[in-house]
Amino acid sequence: MQDYFLSFLNFFCKPILPIINDLEANQGQVYLVGGSVRDLLLGYPIKDLDIEVHKITSGQLEAILKTYGGVKFIGKKFGVFRITLKQNNFEVIDWSLPRIDSIGRKPMVAIDPNLGIIAALERRDLTINAMAIDLMQLAKDFNKLVQKANENKLYPATDFKIIDPYGGIQALAEKRLSAVNSERFIEDPLRFYRVMQFIGRFEFLPDNKLEYICKTMSLLDTTEKPISKERIYEEIKKLILQSKRPSLGFRWLLKIKRLSEVFPELADLESISQRNDCHPEGSVFEHTMQVLDAVARLTHKNTDEKVMLCLAGLCHDLGKTTSTTPEFSCRGHECTGVPLAKQFLKRLTNNTKLIASVKKLVLYHLMPRLLIEQKSTSTAFKRLAIKLAPEISLRQLGIISLADQQGRNGENQNPLTTWLESFNKFTQIIKTFGIEEKPEPPILQGKDLIDYCNPGPALGKLLKKAYEIQITEVIHDPKILKDRVTKK
Repeated sequence: MQDYFLSFLNFFCKPILPIINDLEANQGQVYLVGGSVRDLLLGYPIKDLDIEVHKITSGQLEAILKTYGGVKFIGKKFGVFRITLKQNNFEVIDWSLPRIDSIGRKPMVAIDPNLGIIAALERRDLTINAMAIDLMQLAKDFNKLVQKANENKLYPATDFKIIDPYGGIQALAEKRLSAVNSERFIEDPLRFYRVMQFIGRFEFLPDNKLEYICKTMSLLDTTEKPISKERIYEEIKKLILQSKRPSLGFRWLLKIKRLSEVFPELADLESISQRNDCHPEGSVFEHTMQVLDAVARLTHKNTDEKVMLCLAGLCHDLGKTTSTTPEFSCRGHECTGVPLAKQFLKRLTNNTKLIASVKKLVLYHLMPRLLIEQKSTSTAFKRLAIKLAPEISLRQLGIISLADQQGRNGENQNPLTTWLESFNKFTQIIKTFGIEEKPEPPILQGKDLIDYCNPGPALGKLLKKAYEIQITEVIHDPKILKDRVTKK
C-alpha cells in the first residue's frame, strides 16, 4: 500500500504543487474531492482527479491554469477546466469551481466561489463520495508525506487533512452506502442506478434509510419523464467493468422489488424453475446471475468486449420464459430469446452493432457444447464461424458457452471455477483450424476464376461454390481447388 500512496504523491500530486501554491497565493482554497478521495482511502486505482477551487473566480482560475499549459473547457459555464501540463503531457485532472444547481432535466447552474466546502460536499450523492482533501496542506507537508510513505508509515485517513462532515470514512470502514441528503438524493433518479453500480463495484450495502429511499423513490425526473437510457447504460457499463460480481447489483434490484420495473425480462426469470440434475442452482434468474459473474471474471480483449459478453450472459436464457414446459424442457429457448434480448438491450442502447452481436451469441450459445458432444467435423466449426461473422467470433462464443456451464453452483451464489473438457476441446479445435477470431478466408478470389466465368452473378455463384468445396473437403491448395471447381 505504501508504494500505492507514494505513486499517488509523486505521479498525481507532485506535478501540480506549483499550481496549488499559485492558487493559494491568489487567496484560493484547493481541495481534492469526490471519487478520487474515496478510491485513495480504499487503495483502488486512481484514474483521474477532481479538484475543486474555492474563493476564486472563473477568470482567475483560467488565467492561472493557462500559465501551466493549454486549458480545455470541459464545461465552462459549469466552471470546469482541464489542462495539459507542459512538462509531462499530464491530462487527468479536472479543476472546477463550487456551484449550485437547480433540479430538473436542464438545471440552472450558478457558480458560487464562496459556497464553502461543507456545503459543496452536501451536493454529492453518497457519504463515501462526500469527502475532500485539503491540497494546500498536502503541498506544505509534501516532503514529510513522501518520507512517511518511504518508511511505510503513511496513513491517509490521519496524515492527510480530510474534510469529512458526513461520515464517509466510517461508511468506508463499515462497507456501507448512505445518502448525504435524502431530499437531494431523490432529485436525480440516476442516483438509484449509481447505488446499484456501487453495490456491485465495492460490494457495499445500503443502510436501511438509503434502501427505503431506493425502494420508494420515483425513477422519473422532475418533469415526469424517464431518465435517458444513455445515462442508465453508462452506470450499467461501470457495474460490468468495475465489479468482480456485477450480479450483486441485479440481485439488489430483485431484493427491493424493483427488478420487474427496471428490467422486466430479467425479473421474469425468477419464476422459471429448471431440472435439478442439470441446474442445481435453481431458477433461471439464479443461473443467469452466476453466468454473468462467470463471464465478468474470464479474460477479455478489451472493455467493449467485456461489456458485450456480459450483456450476452444476461440475455442468453431469456427465451426460457416462453419455452420452458411443465416438464422443464426448454427446447428452442435460444431462438425465442433473440427478440427478448433485443427488447432488453433497446431499453439501454441504440448501438446496433452491440445488439446484433448479443443476439447472435444468444442464438448460438448452445453450439460449442453440441459440436463437441456430436464429434462434429471441421466443416461444422467452419460453418459456425461464418454464421457468427462479422459481429462475433468463435472465441467469444466459447466464453459464453463456458460461463453457461460454470453458472450451475448449487452450493452458493458463486459460479463454478472448473474449466470443462468440452470447452478445452472446442478451444483446441478452433485454434487448430485458425478460426478463433474469424472464418477461414477463401483461397480463391474473383481474379482466379475470371478466365472461366464473366464478372457478375455467375462469378459470385462460382466463388460461393469454391468456398463451400474448400471448407467441406478441407482443401488448402489453390490449384487443386481451382481444378476442382472448374471441372465439367
